Amino acid sequence: MPRDRRDYFYRKAKKEGYFSRAAYKLKQISEKFILIKKGDTVVDLGAAPGGWLQVAKELSGGKVLGVDILKIGEIDGVETIKGDIRLAATMDRIRALIPKDGADVVLCDAAPNLSGNWSYDHGRSIDLATSALECAQKILKPGGNFAVKVFQGDMFLDFLNRVHRVFIKSQAFSPAASRDPSAEIYVIGKQFFSGAVVLNREYVVTIEDIGANGDGIAKINDFVVFVKAVTKGETLRIKIRYIKPTFAFGDRV
Repeated sequence: MPRDRRDYFYRKAKKEGYFSRAAYKLKQISEKFILIKKGDTVVDLGAAPGGWLQVAKELSGGKVLGVDILKIGEIDGVETIKGDIRLAATMDRIRALIPKDGADVVLCDAAPNLSGNWSYDHGRSIDLATSALECAQKILKPGGNFAVKVFQGDMFLDFLNRVHRVFIKSQAFSPAASRDPSAEIYVIGKQFFSGAVVLNREYVVTIEDIGANGDGIAKINDFVVFVKAVTKGETLRIKIRYIKPTFAFGDRV
């Protein structure tokens, strides 16, 4: 990004009262992907100094929680936790502060301290993003959204595929507010689900019941799959054709 454009976001952040220029990255991500909606419960991991928390509160107006091993500055209407998301004790504290059915959105704009060794820094970035993803899987409600920053490199595609396995939609995105050239990129996950089934994969199932609309009901790892034109008790091979956060549809093979 040309220097005048970098300076533009820096000056804009100062003028509008944001802690950092990173606030505009979240604004641009949320606008493009409809990431945060009014009333959403939002958890921001690695939240210090708090630029994303400011925007999350602005966009949601609901419960917003920031978590970091560093102290986070005070923000009106935002709760904070000082703790490491890799520790069970921190996860317990997060769960105690969000609704029982989970968070609507989990964010992570954290980055490792840079060493100057790119392979090492990329690896640490992926490790940090993986910790954020694992945390999101524990606290997101079905259908929830996720956004995390990573550095590009040889492990990036594997991480993107991992996100794709537990979100119905996933995509990499570089907001205009990111510096150019920059190796950072954001992975967006929309509509969280358990990952119990994989699109287009075949499974052998037994129809446990018939629903009110006549579709058969099977379960794969406790995840409900609807199948047409079957009978109760029938065992058959199906192919998953469509996935929603709490159920899927399969067709007889």
